[in-house]
Amino acid sequence: MPLGISKPREQEFKATGCHLSTQVLKRSDEIMSSTSTPQLESLEGIVERITFHAAESGYTVARLKVPRTPDLVTIIGNFAQIEAGQTLKLLGIWRDHPKFGLQFQVSQYQETKPATLTGIEKYLGSGLIKGVGPVTAKRIVAHFGLDTLDIIENQIERLLEVPGIAQKRVKMIQSAWEKQKAIKEVMVFLQGHGVSTTYAVKIFKQYGEKAIAIVSANPYQLAADIYGIGFVTADTLARSLGIEPGCEFRYRAGIVHVLGEAAEEGHCFLPEAELVDESVKRLAIDEHQPQANAIASLIQKMGTLGELVLQGKPDQQHCYQPAFFQTEQNLAQQLRQLLVRPITVDLPRVRNWLERFRAKTGIELSEQQQRAVEMAASERVLVLTGGPGCGKTFTTRTIVALWKAMGKSIALAAPTGRAAQRLSEMTGQPASTLHRLLEFEPKTMGFKHDAANPLKVDAVVVDEASMLDLFLAYSLIKAVPPEAQLLLVGDIDQLPSVGPGNVLRDLMASNCVPVVRLTQVFRQAQSSQIVLNAHQINQGKFPLLESVSLTPRSDCLWLGAPEPEYGVQGIQELLTDLIPQLGFNPIQDVQVLCPLTRGVVGTRNLNQVLQNLLNPARSDSAEVVRGGITLRVGDRLIQRVNDYEREVFNGDLGVIVAIDSEDSEVRVQFDQRMVTYDYADLNEVDLAWAVTIHKSQGSEYPVVMLPLFPQHYLMLSRNLLYTGLTRAKKLAVIVGPKKAVAMALNQVKDQRRYTGLAGRLSGAM
Repeated sequence: MPLGISKPREQEFKATGCHLSTQVLKRSDEIMSSTSTPQLESLEGIVERITFHAAESGYTVARLKVPRTPDLVTIIGNFAQIEAGQTLKLLGIWRDHPKFGLQFQVSQYQETKPATLTGIEKYLGSGLIKGVGPVTAKRIVAHFGLDTLDIIENQIERLLEVPGIAQKRVKMIQSAWEKQKAIKEVMVFLQGHGVSTTYAVKIFKQYGEKAIAIVSANPYQLAADIYGIGFVTADTLARSLGIEPGCEFRYRAGIVHVLGEAAEEGHCFLPEAELVDESVKRLAIDEHQPQANAIASLIQKMGTLGELVLQGKPDQQHCYQPAFFQTEQNLAQQLRQLLVRPITVDLPRVRNWLERFRAKTGIELSEQQQRAVEMAASERVLVLTGGPGCGKTFTTRTIVALWKAMGKSIALAAPTGRAAQRLSEMTGQPASTLHRLLEFEPKTMGFKHDAANPLKVDAVVVDEASMLDLFLAYSLIKAVPPEAQLLLVGDIDQLPSVGPGNVLRDLMASNCVPVVRLTQVFRQAQSSQIVLNAHQINQGKFPLLESVSLTPRSDCLWLGAPEPEYGVQGIQELLTDLIPQLGFNPIQDVQVLCPLTRGVVGTRNLNQVLQNLLNPARSDSAEVVRGGITLRVGDRLIQRVNDYEREVFNGDLGVIVAIDSEDSEVRVQFDQRMVTYDYADLNEVDLAWAVTIHKSQGSEYPVVMLPLFPQHYLMLSRNLLYTGLTRAKKLAVIVGPKKAVAMALNQVKDQRRYTGLAGRLSGAM
């Protein structure tokens, strides 16, 4: 019996017709168990053929010929360059694919010289060495035998001895051989210092033959140049290379890293004192403790060199990364230029039109709504805000109808696909995402429409404007023609944008941009406890929650759960019992929204639990495992980053409709669009049976389940609870102890962000 394989397991292999050798099957029963951590093993063989290779990322599926093994072995991993005929020494783990069986997932690799005449001949003739095909390879090996590779390495001019090889071809072979040698040296160097093959391939693609020199001189350059490699990874590599922890370029990288982390939390800058404190913490290690005055001096030096922008009094400076400063400054300037351009409008004529519109629709506008419509006709820029049930939708529709009656061409857009679809439905006009409206061009990594090529419209409406971050807002504003009008619609009480900035709140705080805030809750909206509770929460009052029952009278329910573990169990029971009985589809209609990704009731754990509940593994369905996450046909996914080439953006939701293992592709349906991912790009997506409340902005769902527990106290806040609750259209269920709801109500976090837009607009900065 093969070593480490139980008798039933051996019989299983025989029953499926596999005849793998002891070497291939040599792994422990722990590896076969899904509950154990697989152990790294080594494997050596010759690449027989390449099934798939992504040039950009290096992701590869190949077949390996292993000595004394009759069957080819499937290997999967990231390779800088790979060709049939190469002899590879691999380190990795065995995986069982539900459809394709046993596969070896490579974590590290090293190319070795083939040891047989046949191996050398196949290696040279594989196409790896430009200038050498199968026929030429056969002649070279016939002439030099087992010394062939040493001859090419050390006495390449001797190739002239081989009939049919001239000086020109020798130079071509020499150049190709040196390139292969460089790839091997880079990969061995990086892997020797603990860099994974995935990142080693990215590093080689970025720097080529200069990789070793660049990484050795300043490994922190990786954090700036290569997506996915941050300061922590670069710092680990630097320590492996013996770089001093107190060197200046480590400090520089740490300071930039702290500002980057602050940007992820929404800040456009940090006060100098805070930047110094956070940098000292980030750069401190057991053997080295940075001094605050050294960090402060370096920040000043970086400001002098233009690596940072420092603004304000010497003892109260704001520290910006240059791109953030320039964007914030330019956004304020563009807005001021729009705001100063007057508009001539016949208000009596507008009011007459409004009378006819009310008579036609049979709907009365409140005083606030009428004021908003009149201001939309007469102001260059207008912010329309208000909570649920206050008539933002009808007011926006009325403004669009008025602008159309005035003969204006109108563009409607929103930050996300779902929000754009809702905007289109409520106005009856086509709407798109902002990225599509502005026409992003992947080749230039910029938008086609800007100040030099503005949109050809008379008016622009942007819904869910609270989601606008600093950079997207600037891209929008500079594409608005100087003679056009702009309406920004959003709920100021929701969470701010995921990206840096607090644009909508800053526009209102500047007192320079006209604002209409709708506060009157309409009678038809008062029948929804979701709407009423949202306003209660905004006022700091405890919401009225009805306990879960089979015959609820409210659309806002509460399921008491004393601990997170009970919350997970309760969510599962709701999905299998109550939700179907109330007429909802648990797979299509329900979205679980969490304050955090971590923890028992965080998105990571809940996604695994809900996937197994709602979309369990089936023998007839393909799967793919990436980053420790199993993806299946039917899984709900969320896009984690902006992918401009595929035109899918951070927060977009889709469903896997096909997994093509032969072509290593996954096809995902996003709204009305089908998007195809290579396996190598699946780190862009994540399961979305549960998503964070932040990621849910701009979306609405028929049913929302909102787990809230005291363990979330760092994130709990009034506007987090408000945002989560208002994502529900028909039913909301809060799961957890009421103590957590009270904690959220008592934490009034205005999402304080360090931004300067309001001050720049008002002239204070």
